[in-house]
Amino acid sequence: MSDGLGMIIESLVAILLMFTIGYCILLNRRLKLLRADEGALRVTIAELITATEIAERAIAGLKIAARDCEIGLGERLTRAERVTADLDRKLVACKDAVGHMSQVAPPSRSIEEANPVVQDPQAIAAAAQAFAERLRNKVLGLAA
Repeated sequence: MSDGLGMIIESLVAILLMFTIGYCILLNRRLKLLRADEGALRVTIAELITATEIAERAIAGLKIAARDCEIGLGERLTRAERVTADLDRKLVACKDAVGHMSQVAPPSRSIEEANPVVQDPQAIAAAAQAFAERLRNKVLGLAA
């Protein structure tokens, strides 16, 4: 019986060894595939690092461009505000001048009668020159 029991145990050990050898072969194949994938993964990681560096440089360039645009737009906005304020002052001054002129010499006729529609450019230029001359005489007359 001990020979039969020994034989069963040895057969069982042999079967377990065969399963172990088979599992080792399977693990070896998987390790080879993993090592092959490791090389491809290293290449992919290197490409990813390169792409990340390029993206970081592009982002830095965009930040610089955005800052330059912000500075330029800020300067333009400041200039525009100054021009707007200047135009507002001039508009108020013009309204005051028109009010003063209307008090000094109120119009004797309607605007349509005083300013007929003229289609001839030479006539328009002549009328503008005459108006400028009258205004000059009026201003010089007031200043004296």
